[in-house]
Amino acid sequence: MGACLRFSRSGIRNFLRAAALLALLAAVPGGDWAAAEGGKNREVAAEAVDGGVRVSVAGSLFTVYKTDRSQKYPYFFPVNGPLSGETVTTETSEPYPHHHSLFFGCDRVNGGNYWQEGLDRGQIVSEGVEILEARGDRAVFRDRCLWVRPGKDPVIRDERTVTVSAPSERVRQIDFDIVITPQEDVRIEQTNHSLFSARMVPELSVKQGGALVNAEGDRDEKGTFGKPSPWADYSGARGGKAEGLAILQHPGNPWHPAPWFTRDYGFFSPTPMYWPENGEYTDLPRGKPLRLRYRVIVHGGNAEDAGVAAAFAAYTAEK
Repeated sequence: MGACLRFSRSGIRNFLRAAALLALLAAVPGGDWAAAEGGKNREVAAEAVDGGVRVSVAGSLFTVYKTDRSQKYPYFFPVNGPLSGETVTTETSEPYPHHHSLFFGCDRVNGGNYWQEGLDRGQIVSEGVEILEARGDRAVFRDRCLWVRPGKDPVIRDERTVTVSAPSERVRQIDFDIVITPQEDVRIEQTNHSLFSARMVPELSVKQGGALVNAEGDRDEKGTFGKPSPWADYSGARGGKAEGLAILQHPGNPWHPAPWFTRDYGFFSPTPMYWPENGEYTDLPRGKPLRLRYRVIVHGGNAEDAGVAAAFAAYTAEK
């Protein structure tokens, strides 16, 4: 008797959802995210190094997660583009040298500052990185951090899980899953210095001919500043090679979609604390976890070439 395959209703729904998503991706111009070579990932490897984690793709350096205790907060640098092999972000640059590449922090947290320089005002300290998946079609590591000021108990603990993959030759992807747990009742006063951020190299900035665009097609600082949008992308060309970086906000995040703080010199960040719901502050109760997820896509070409809109559609389909 022939074999009989049985599928649950949920299984059929998941199959149809995946098929529809693949059809959407195939229709997107450029389709960098979806796939060159059928979307097969390149091998990604993570290894512990002094002061952080080194991540490579197909044997070449992609990024380093830096956790030295002399830093204000952990951050990623370099973040190398898939075409040039050069970083698309800057570790520090004028006019605001406290912007460190790709990072997560916040100012005005119970009177502390976990964003700008000066460790006496506050610091996000890594307790040590654990590599969960060292090699394969993705690399995964976890870091547990304390938000502290000298001589005081931590005000926040956070656990951040980072997953790095390479969906195609022209795309690198970093997924951030960050759970913040206040150790006391936390009040964040209105501040433009809040949460997930990137600082592009000057050569890719709007000021030097680059492009900043959001999901609605608004452009540059003038068009994107203060506007809620699920994603934004910064791209430009140097040495004849166009590359960029997109930040996607997961639809399950609080305040989604958060408004963006953007600058033509190369900074962009979904920044809910600059536009708090009550106009003055945001309260986070003690012991109540807050989950924030972001996807970063480092890509060849501009946002349209890379299929960033399709990448966001895929992101929304994930739980």
